[in-house]
Amino acid sequence: MTDATETRTPDSRPTGGLSAQYQPGEVEQRRYEKWVSEGYFTADPKSDKPPFSIVIPPPNVTGSLHVGHALDHTIQDTLARLKRMRGYEVLWLPGMDHAGIATQNVVERQLASQQLSRHDLGREKFVEKVWEWKAQSGGAILGQMRRLGDSVDWTRERFTMDEGLSRAVQTIFKRLYEDGLIYRANRIINWCPRCLTALSDIEVEHTDDEGELVSIRYGDGDHSIVVATTRAETMLGDTAVAVHPDDERYKHMVGTEVKLPLTGRRIPIVADEHVDPSFGTGAVKVTPAHDPNDFEIGQRHNLPSLTIMDERAVVTVPGPFEGLDRYEARPAIVDALREEGRIVAEKRPYLHSVGHCSRCKTTVEPRLSLQWFVNTGPLAKAAGDAVRDGRVTIEPAELAKRYFAWVDNMHDWCISRQLWWGHRIPVWYGPAGEVVCVGPDDEAPTGEGWKQDEDVLDTWFSSALWPFSTMGWPEQTAELEKFYPTSVLVTGYDILFFWVARMMMFGLYAMDGQQPFDVVNLHGMVRDGHGKKMSKSFGNVVDPLDWIERYGADATRFTLARGANPGSDVPISEEWCQGSRNFCNKLWNATRFALMNGATVQGPLPEPAELSAIDKWILSRLQHVIGEVDQYFETYEYAKVCDTLYHFAWDDVCDWYVELSKPVLGAAGPEADRSRRVLGHVLDQLLRLLHPVIPFVTEELWIALTGGETVMRASWPVADPALVDDAAEEELAALQKVVTEVRRFRSDQGLKPSQRVSAALTGLGNVGIDTHEPLIRSLARLDPPAADFTATATLAVSGAITVDLDTRGAIDVAAERARLEKDRAAAEKEAAQCRAKLGNESFVSKAPEQVVAKIKDRLATAEADLTRIAAALQALPTS
Repeated sequence: MTDATETRTPDSRPTGGLSAQYQPGEVEQRRYEKWVSEGYFTADPKSDKPPFSIVIPPPNVTGSLHVGHALDHTIQDTLARLKRMRGYEVLWLPGMDHAGIATQNVVERQLASQQLSRHDLGREKFVEKVWEWKAQSGGAILGQMRRLGDSVDWTRERFTMDEGLSRAVQTIFKRLYEDGLIYRANRIINWCPRCLTALSDIEVEHTDDEGELVSIRYGDGDHSIVVATTRAETMLGDTAVAVHPDDERYKHMVGTEVKLPLTGRRIPIVADEHVDPSFGTGAVKVTPAHDPNDFEIGQRHNLPSLTIMDERAVVTVPGPFEGLDRYEARPAIVDALREEGRIVAEKRPYLHSVGHCSRCKTTVEPRLSLQWFVNTGPLAKAAGDAVRDGRVTIEPAELAKRYFAWVDNMHDWCISRQLWWGHRIPVWYGPAGEVVCVGPDDEAPTGEGWKQDEDVLDTWFSSALWPFSTMGWPEQTAELEKFYPTSVLVTGYDILFFWVARMMMFGLYAMDGQQPFDVVNLHGMVRDGHGKKMSKSFGNVVDPLDWIERYGADATRFTLARGANPGSDVPISEEWCQGSRNFCNKLWNATRFALMNGATVQGPLPEPAELSAIDKWILSRLQHVIGEVDQYFETYEYAKVCDTLYHFAWDDVCDWYVELSKPVLGAAGPEADRSRRVLGHVLDQLLRLLHPVIPFVTEELWIALTGGETVMRASWPVADPALVDDAAEEELAALQKVVTEVRRFRSDQGLKPSQRVSAALTGLGNVGIDTHEPLIRSLARLDPPAADFTATATLAVSGAITVDLDTRGAIDVAAERARLEKDRAAAEKEAAQCRAKLGNESFVSKAPEQVVAKIKDRLATAEADLTRIAAALQALPTS
């Protein structure tokens, strides 16, 4: 009896409910809702299964799924699904980051459209407004994660500003404060005049910008000294000139004073080893309030620090420049110095490194400011030790050098931000100068004159707690006991410093030396098919949601994973995504074919002795593939996993095994039944192997093939050494060699695929494939020799096999010879051009390495074409 849900083809053969073509849109949402409703993603901390846990790098609440997220989430989901099938209790914990600066900017822009500012609302009302925005518009990315197929535990979704995580923030702040690892001080910080807040070092992006280097003479006559600067406006805040103590040119001037132009102030000349005597004039102006190096010089020499600009980078020094923006003040001051004859030299354009706010791209202003800092010294040392002693492994290992370069040279971390959205610093100031740090269970001071610190914490402060705060810390929860330390952190190498190092510092500190994760799996940045960085200005940005809409989530995921080599950038193109869609269609069609031909997963596999060489071969190949995939997963080589499965599925299963099995499957009897069982087994195992990367199509196909509940809960394939058959693999390799050589000849001669040619096959018995002659003839479209057979072309195949073909009447010899000669001329021209370029030493030495490599590849292709064309010409009939 036929199941009511089962469809039938016109010839009434069952297809397991599968439509004629795969339509991702008809499958993905339905399957995802089923997975969630059935609780397949929900982790059980009481389970006796071994734990495997990942915390998702929390996307900004303002964000949407971009191609970097899609790569990162594809890798994490692949690992989560793999581990579930391997019998682990998997927690993949989702959530979002409150993204202090970015979110505040979004809501302030909305207010500005209504001619309002946050100050019009006041702090409390503004924060309420942000929460309203978050409820209505924030978190769109969570729905987009569902489109991609993320198998996260939605019951444990967290937000860095929710009640539990806020408690964790207050707890660790107070502990660090009481341990002397958090302090408040006047220090030089990075200041964004647009966002009006301090930034940490890693929130500043440096680019080489064009500017002007101006040399200015301080003092007069023999007692003058020349300094150079790209920021002439800061001279208003100079409090010294510094020279190296061993610089003979200036030794007589150390301890004296010079007159600072335009101001009338006299400033000292000091000796400091920080100065490089070989750079410029060997003398540097010292502006302690507006340069981090100058600040250190000022501290060593007890120099005053004069702040000359306000928070918007507007000059505040009384006089002709007061009220000018820094960019207005700069040329005005240079003009004034020029009028006084103080300009010694001007160099423009002058390329130099300039810091920019990573969010709004405004040029950052170094500024002396009272801020809160984390003393990172002991924390960073612990973070470095955890990798050095093997508690944490960085994959790929070569990226550990970058990690050590950061943690071994870390500056103290400025954690206060002049914002209203975020975790407010839990410190109160009293009327008599009291300072009280308040924990989550403490009563805040009340009474006249008590006031809480106005600043909020850096967003990365709360994100640094993510691996344990999301599991309920500081409470001792079942989740922490089961799933901490987390198993692996998957993230891009670009936030190794932003996030990974900080989680290491806080995790080790808060969790008594327990690392936050066992493995850090770093992947590269997504680039276009030419290896070029994606940019809106280049017009090469990929929207993964667009690809999901047009090609399906599986095709998008497979494209990303197939380019993901450890630590390397990931090239992708739409053409490759189309190829991935074709791959999904290939699996669909192969499974439909198998179902229509009675493939089954019922009962045990036949004994090897009962199987044909073809069945033995595909089972043997399957065992090798399982082993290779396991090995590549262990080393996080997702591209190799995908490539191995792609070629096994497309080449071995679809192009060879299915074709080789058609004559048997179309018959009746025990041999056909055995092949149907083998075909069912191979597809069952293949769909399981592919499921972690392409979950939707494999779920649909596996259920149709097996009738099971979900492939997600099917066991992961295990290689069976007893099914490895070297003899069968050698036998089929010889068969494939013959068919491939004949097909190549047919293609070179321009024969249509359907056109049959008479041929004599000799030597098949030399390699034990004479019993496969009917198959070879079927696959290569070869007829037995007729009575008038005349060999016009001969192919010599390895293993002393010869194929004589009668191509009379099948080929227009003259036309084919003309075509091949034309192709040979084009290949010779290409080869000559490439050899000329590679023989040019000037070109090879100056051209980028990738350009030279491309020319070498072109030459190799041309030479291969010449060899192929020569063989094709030789094989043409002489008459």
